[in-house]
Amino acid sequence: MTDQNEAKMSAGAGSRSFRPAVEADQITASRCDVLIVGGGPAGSTCARLLRRAGLDVLVIDKSAFPRDKVCAGWITPQVIEELQIDLSDYANGRVLQPIRSFITGLGEHASQAVGYDRVVSYGIRRCEFDHYLLERSGAGVRFEMVKSIERVGDRWVVNGEIEAQLVVGAGGHFCPVARLLGAQLGKDERAICAQEIELQMTPAEAAQCAVAPQRPELYYCEDLKGYGWCFRKGDFLNVGLGREGNEQLAAHVHAFVRWLVAQKRIPARFIGRFKGHAYLLYSHAARTVVGDAVLLIGDAAGLAYRQSGEGIRPAIESGMLAAAVITAAAGDYRRERLAPYELELQARFGSRSHEVAGKQWIPQGWRTPLARALMRRPWFNRRVLLDRWFLHASQAALAAGFSSARAHRSRPRAAG
Repeated sequence: MTDQNEAKMSAGAGSRSFRPAVEADQITASRCDVLIVGGGPAGSTCARLLRRAGLDVLVIDKSAFPRDKVCAGWITPQVIEELQIDLSDYANGRVLQPIRSFITGLGEHASQAVGYDRVVSYGIRRCEFDHYLLERSGAGVRFEMVKSIERVGDRWVVNGEIEAQLVVGAGGHFCPVARLLGAQLGKDERAICAQEIELQMTPAEAAQCAVAPQRPELYYCEDLKGYGWCFRKGDFLNVGLGREGNEQLAAHVHAFVRWLVAQKRIPARFIGRFKGHAYLLYSHAARTVVGDAVLLIGDAAGLAYRQSGEGIRPAIESGMLAAAVITAAAGDYRRERLAPYELELQARFGSRSHEVAGKQWIPQGWRTPLARALMRRPWFNRRVLLDRWFLHASQAALAAGFSSARAHRSRPRAAG
């Protein structure tokens, strides 16, 4: 949500702000029960469920919607079920690209075509998807940057005028609420760094493009420290590459894009127009996610799937879990009342206790000639890489009001 050069926040003992506290009588406030910082899928999902529970919710985001969002942009049928999206309604005026196959493999040798007899995902444009979810949430919305968060008495005061009993951080990797809870952005965290672009092709470019709709292409780096992708959604083309850390990222992206252009998979005008972003894998993140009257969801909490880096579904599910815990707290937002949220995350995504920050995206044991041989096998690409790592096909959708007991009973097996 904020740039690195913004005012630093402190979460040390006795300090709950990153700006000198103001006197209560100086505040001209917009009051709400819950303030959600960040209007992406995590924030809007949480907001919608809290509004349904009768809470007064305000979402604040630094960018006016609809806004560009760097993301490959596909969602599984489980996400459709979790969000209760009417596909015919959503497709009216928006991109909704059915996906029935993939191309996968190592680098320039990626050629394994894996097909399905059903739709296994849908391609969406994040500018449309996020706007749709935010509008549907029913929450109040303000578009402005968070410049200050202060604890005044028993409430939070944001930007000197917005009062809330509870603050939810949903502002992505650089969320100011994550800083409030002590996240050391760019210091002790090893993030996945990616560069990508999404552009609409001209009719001539679309006619020459060798990428088939309904079939995203995934190209793993030879060292297995990341992968690139090329995904066509009608006349829109999304291209990107992500890797552990940012060492030589630009060089990898440059080489990948040059190769795609030479193969007539993307237009030459894509070169040099990529945007960057960062996020944490669940196994990398060591962020505190709950405090007194504050918690983190989505990328702010570091929840992206370890093997794929996909973050939309974990973000949405974290918003659902957080909403259930907040509703059950019934206005008592002390840390001990919000602590069940951490248990819900562990039940759904597994424990982070044995996977400390800095662990590698793909385990070192996979980075062998055997691993490379496996990635050339159709059964491995389908059953492991796609079904388990990317699609999480065997994991049922999360139901609203999901309880800890149900979460523990249905906890998925660890992938890989």
